Amino acid sequence: MSPWTGIYRRCSPPSHVSATSPRPLPGEDDRSNPPRLPDGGAHAAAFSLTPLPLRPPPPPPPPQSLASLASPAPASPWRQPPPLSPPSPSSSSSSPSSPGSFLSAASASPHISAVISQSGLDFVKDLLVSRAAEAIVPLEVPDIERSVSIPVIGTVDMVASGIVLHGVAVDDSTVAVGDDGIVVAASLSSVNLTMGWSYSYSAWVVTISDSGNASIQVDGMDVGISMGMKNQNGSLKLFVTECGCNMKSLDISLNGGASWFYQGFVDGFSNHIRSSVENAITKKIMEGASKLDSFLGSLPKKIDVDSIAAMNVTFVSDPLFKSSSVEFDIDGLFIPSDKTAVSRHMHFRGVKYVPPLGSSSKMLWISLDEDVFNSVSALYFKKYPNDDMLLNISATSPPSVRINVGRIDAAVDLDVTVNVLDFDEIVPVACISVSVTVSGAAVVSGNNLAGRVELDYFSFTLMWSKVGKLHTFIVQRVMQILLKKLFVPYVNSYLKRGFPLPIIKGFSISDAYILTSQSRIIVSSDVAFIGGRSLRP
Repeated sequence: MSPWTGIYRRCSPPSHVSATSPRPLPGEDDRSNPPRLPDGGAHAAAFSLTPLPLRPPPPPPPPQSLASLASPAPASPWRQPPPLSPPSPSSSSSSPSSPGSFLSAASASPHISAVISQSGLDFVKDLLVSRAAEAIVPLEVPDIERSVSIPVIGTVDMVASGIVLHGVAVDDSTVAVGDDGIVVAASLSSVNLTMGWSYSYSAWVVTISDSGNASIQVDGMDVGISMGMKNQNGSLKLFVTECGCNMKSLDISLNGGASWFYQGFVDGFSNHIRSSVENAITKKIMEGASKLDSFLGSLPKKIDVDSIAAMNVTFVSDPLFKSSSVEFDIDGLFIPSDKTAVSRHMHFRGVKYVPPLGSSSKMLWISLDEDVFNSVSALYFKKYPNDDMLLNISATSPPSVRINVGRIDAAVDLDVTVNVLDFDEIVPVACISVSVTVSGAAVVSGNNLAGRVELDYFSFTLMWSKVGKLHTFIVQRVMQILLKKLFVPYVNSYLKRGFPLPIIKGFSISDAYILTSQSRIIVSSDVAFIGGRSLRP
């Protein structure tokens, strides 16, 4: 039985005129290039995005399986306590997933949830095990001294010195998730060591001694570690609950020495060499776990987008360990770049269901609720509430974003002041209030969430005029050209940049799939290691 069987068991979200911009015909819109949120810049807020009361967007289609939207939908990896009762810590970590839904916290939910699936855990495990195997060798083992009683000869003082582990090869490795943490186990082969030996004993008044070298071949070795993680002031704290190493058998080949010495040395030193090597490897693994803990604790608590905005990426709860996934809950809201990210511990009281995700083979699933997008649009609005442009266009209220099944809608209220030049003096002559609604889609570009929007419709109201009543048709045409040729391209220039997803430096996401559900955008993707010292022990 493997020594890690026990560990597996233990670990086992005035005049009023309306004008509508016609929707593009099939083929005219570019839904293949979805939208990004503003990453910053001097005019981001003026053209950020608010729900329009005059003519609401068409209602979202009724909930349907992902098969009708894109690719087949497997069981969700997200939290799934019973739908009508608050989840307890034990029930939320052990309740099974049902294929038709996922669950995120509602009343005090994290704004971003990241789930590492079984394939993602396998990816991280392979990366850690390969780097641990590289870090173990060469491994020096403390010298061993013993006094051994040899028939006829008497007491012989023996020393095994300079014991060095030179190489290991990983035959197989596994990772399993229990209620309280993760177990990683590996089987090693081609384990070989070298050492020096010496002995001395007294024969009457003469001291007899000899020395030489030896090689040791290990026939299989199992190593494993059980780890848990906690949220500590917004950072992750990793701790080891059990760690060990077990050598199956070893073969010692001595070079030189008398025949009587060989058997006495093997009998007297085999178990000591075994335990010393096992302890040395266990210590090395613990050192690697300590470095991994330091690495996790040093992860940034905010990700700067530009000089204006930064994403708060502090953790808001302990990781949730399930049978084949681990969930991390992140604050996710945007804050001013010059502010410190503050951790807010959240208690999961309410629940809400979201449609199922895409392929279960994806390594990473990231769910972002619409508050993330509204926080960044509000931040830019506060920074640039009245940024002058042609015709003095300014936003009059914080923009907002609405995410529904299969679509993303946004709206903004603008004031357009018309100026004329009178004897070298700019004189405002009219002000028009415009409500604009756009729609679009999201796309992953590198490690950023980006996209584009298109004009859906707009309405306008004449607020005041010093030149009498304006011609409705002329105003409608001018506003339509202004919005299509200036406003929408201006917004898309910022959305093209996007904002960063919470990905650890040194990794990149690939083959991403995006699903828009009720109030959330969900990104599922694979992950690649692109280098750096991120996880090096």
